[in-house]
Amino acid sequence: LAGTRIICDRKFLLECKNSPVARTPPCCLPQTPGVTSLAQSSLVKLEELKERNESEEAVPGEQPRAVAP
Repeated sequence: LAGTRIICDRKFLLECKNSPVARTPPCCLPQTPGVTSLAQSSLVKLEELKERNESEEAVPGEQPRAVAP
């Protein structure tokens, strides 16, 4: 295998970490659920959990459930 080896020093790489370009995703990056963005099923599950937690907190008369070890 022949190729070109790119050699960068440590200082340059550490400076690149703070670059504004390094902090934004590429404009042409495809939206892949579960890879580059949250999966739709994950978003639905998160919303259901939030609603369930809010409804459990809203009912003051019930005893809290014991968590099994």
